[in-house]
Amino acid sequence: VQVMESGGGLVQPGGSLRLSCAASGFTFSDYAMRWYRQAPGKEREFVAAIGANDPSTYYADSVKGRFTIARDNDKNMVYLEMNSLKPEDTAVYYCNRNSYWGQGTQVTVSS
Repeated sequence: VQVMESGGGLVQPGGSLRLSCAASGFTFSDYAMRWYRQAPGKEREFVAAIGANDPSTYYADSVKGRFTIARDNDKNMVYLEMNSLKPEDTAVYYCNRNSYWGQGTQVTVSS
């Protein structure tokens, strides 16, 4: 099982980024997928989740209305569209399937 994030970078407050997660080694459509993040000096926290074969999505209150999680089961990809970014969104963002984690991608929101 592998999950690999990409798409992080430096963005100004109010800007947007789209993170991608490429999954392999398992039947992707059978599993819910999640995004987490970890800011410096803080614990890793839940950001968003999406169901396996249904469109159910779940968000942390801190990102609700600004972030959108989506998946493409044909491409084994999960995405996190992030809009209206704030400095407090600065963190390493991780893709997750149960106990499997990617290496993370850094998102920095700063002017």
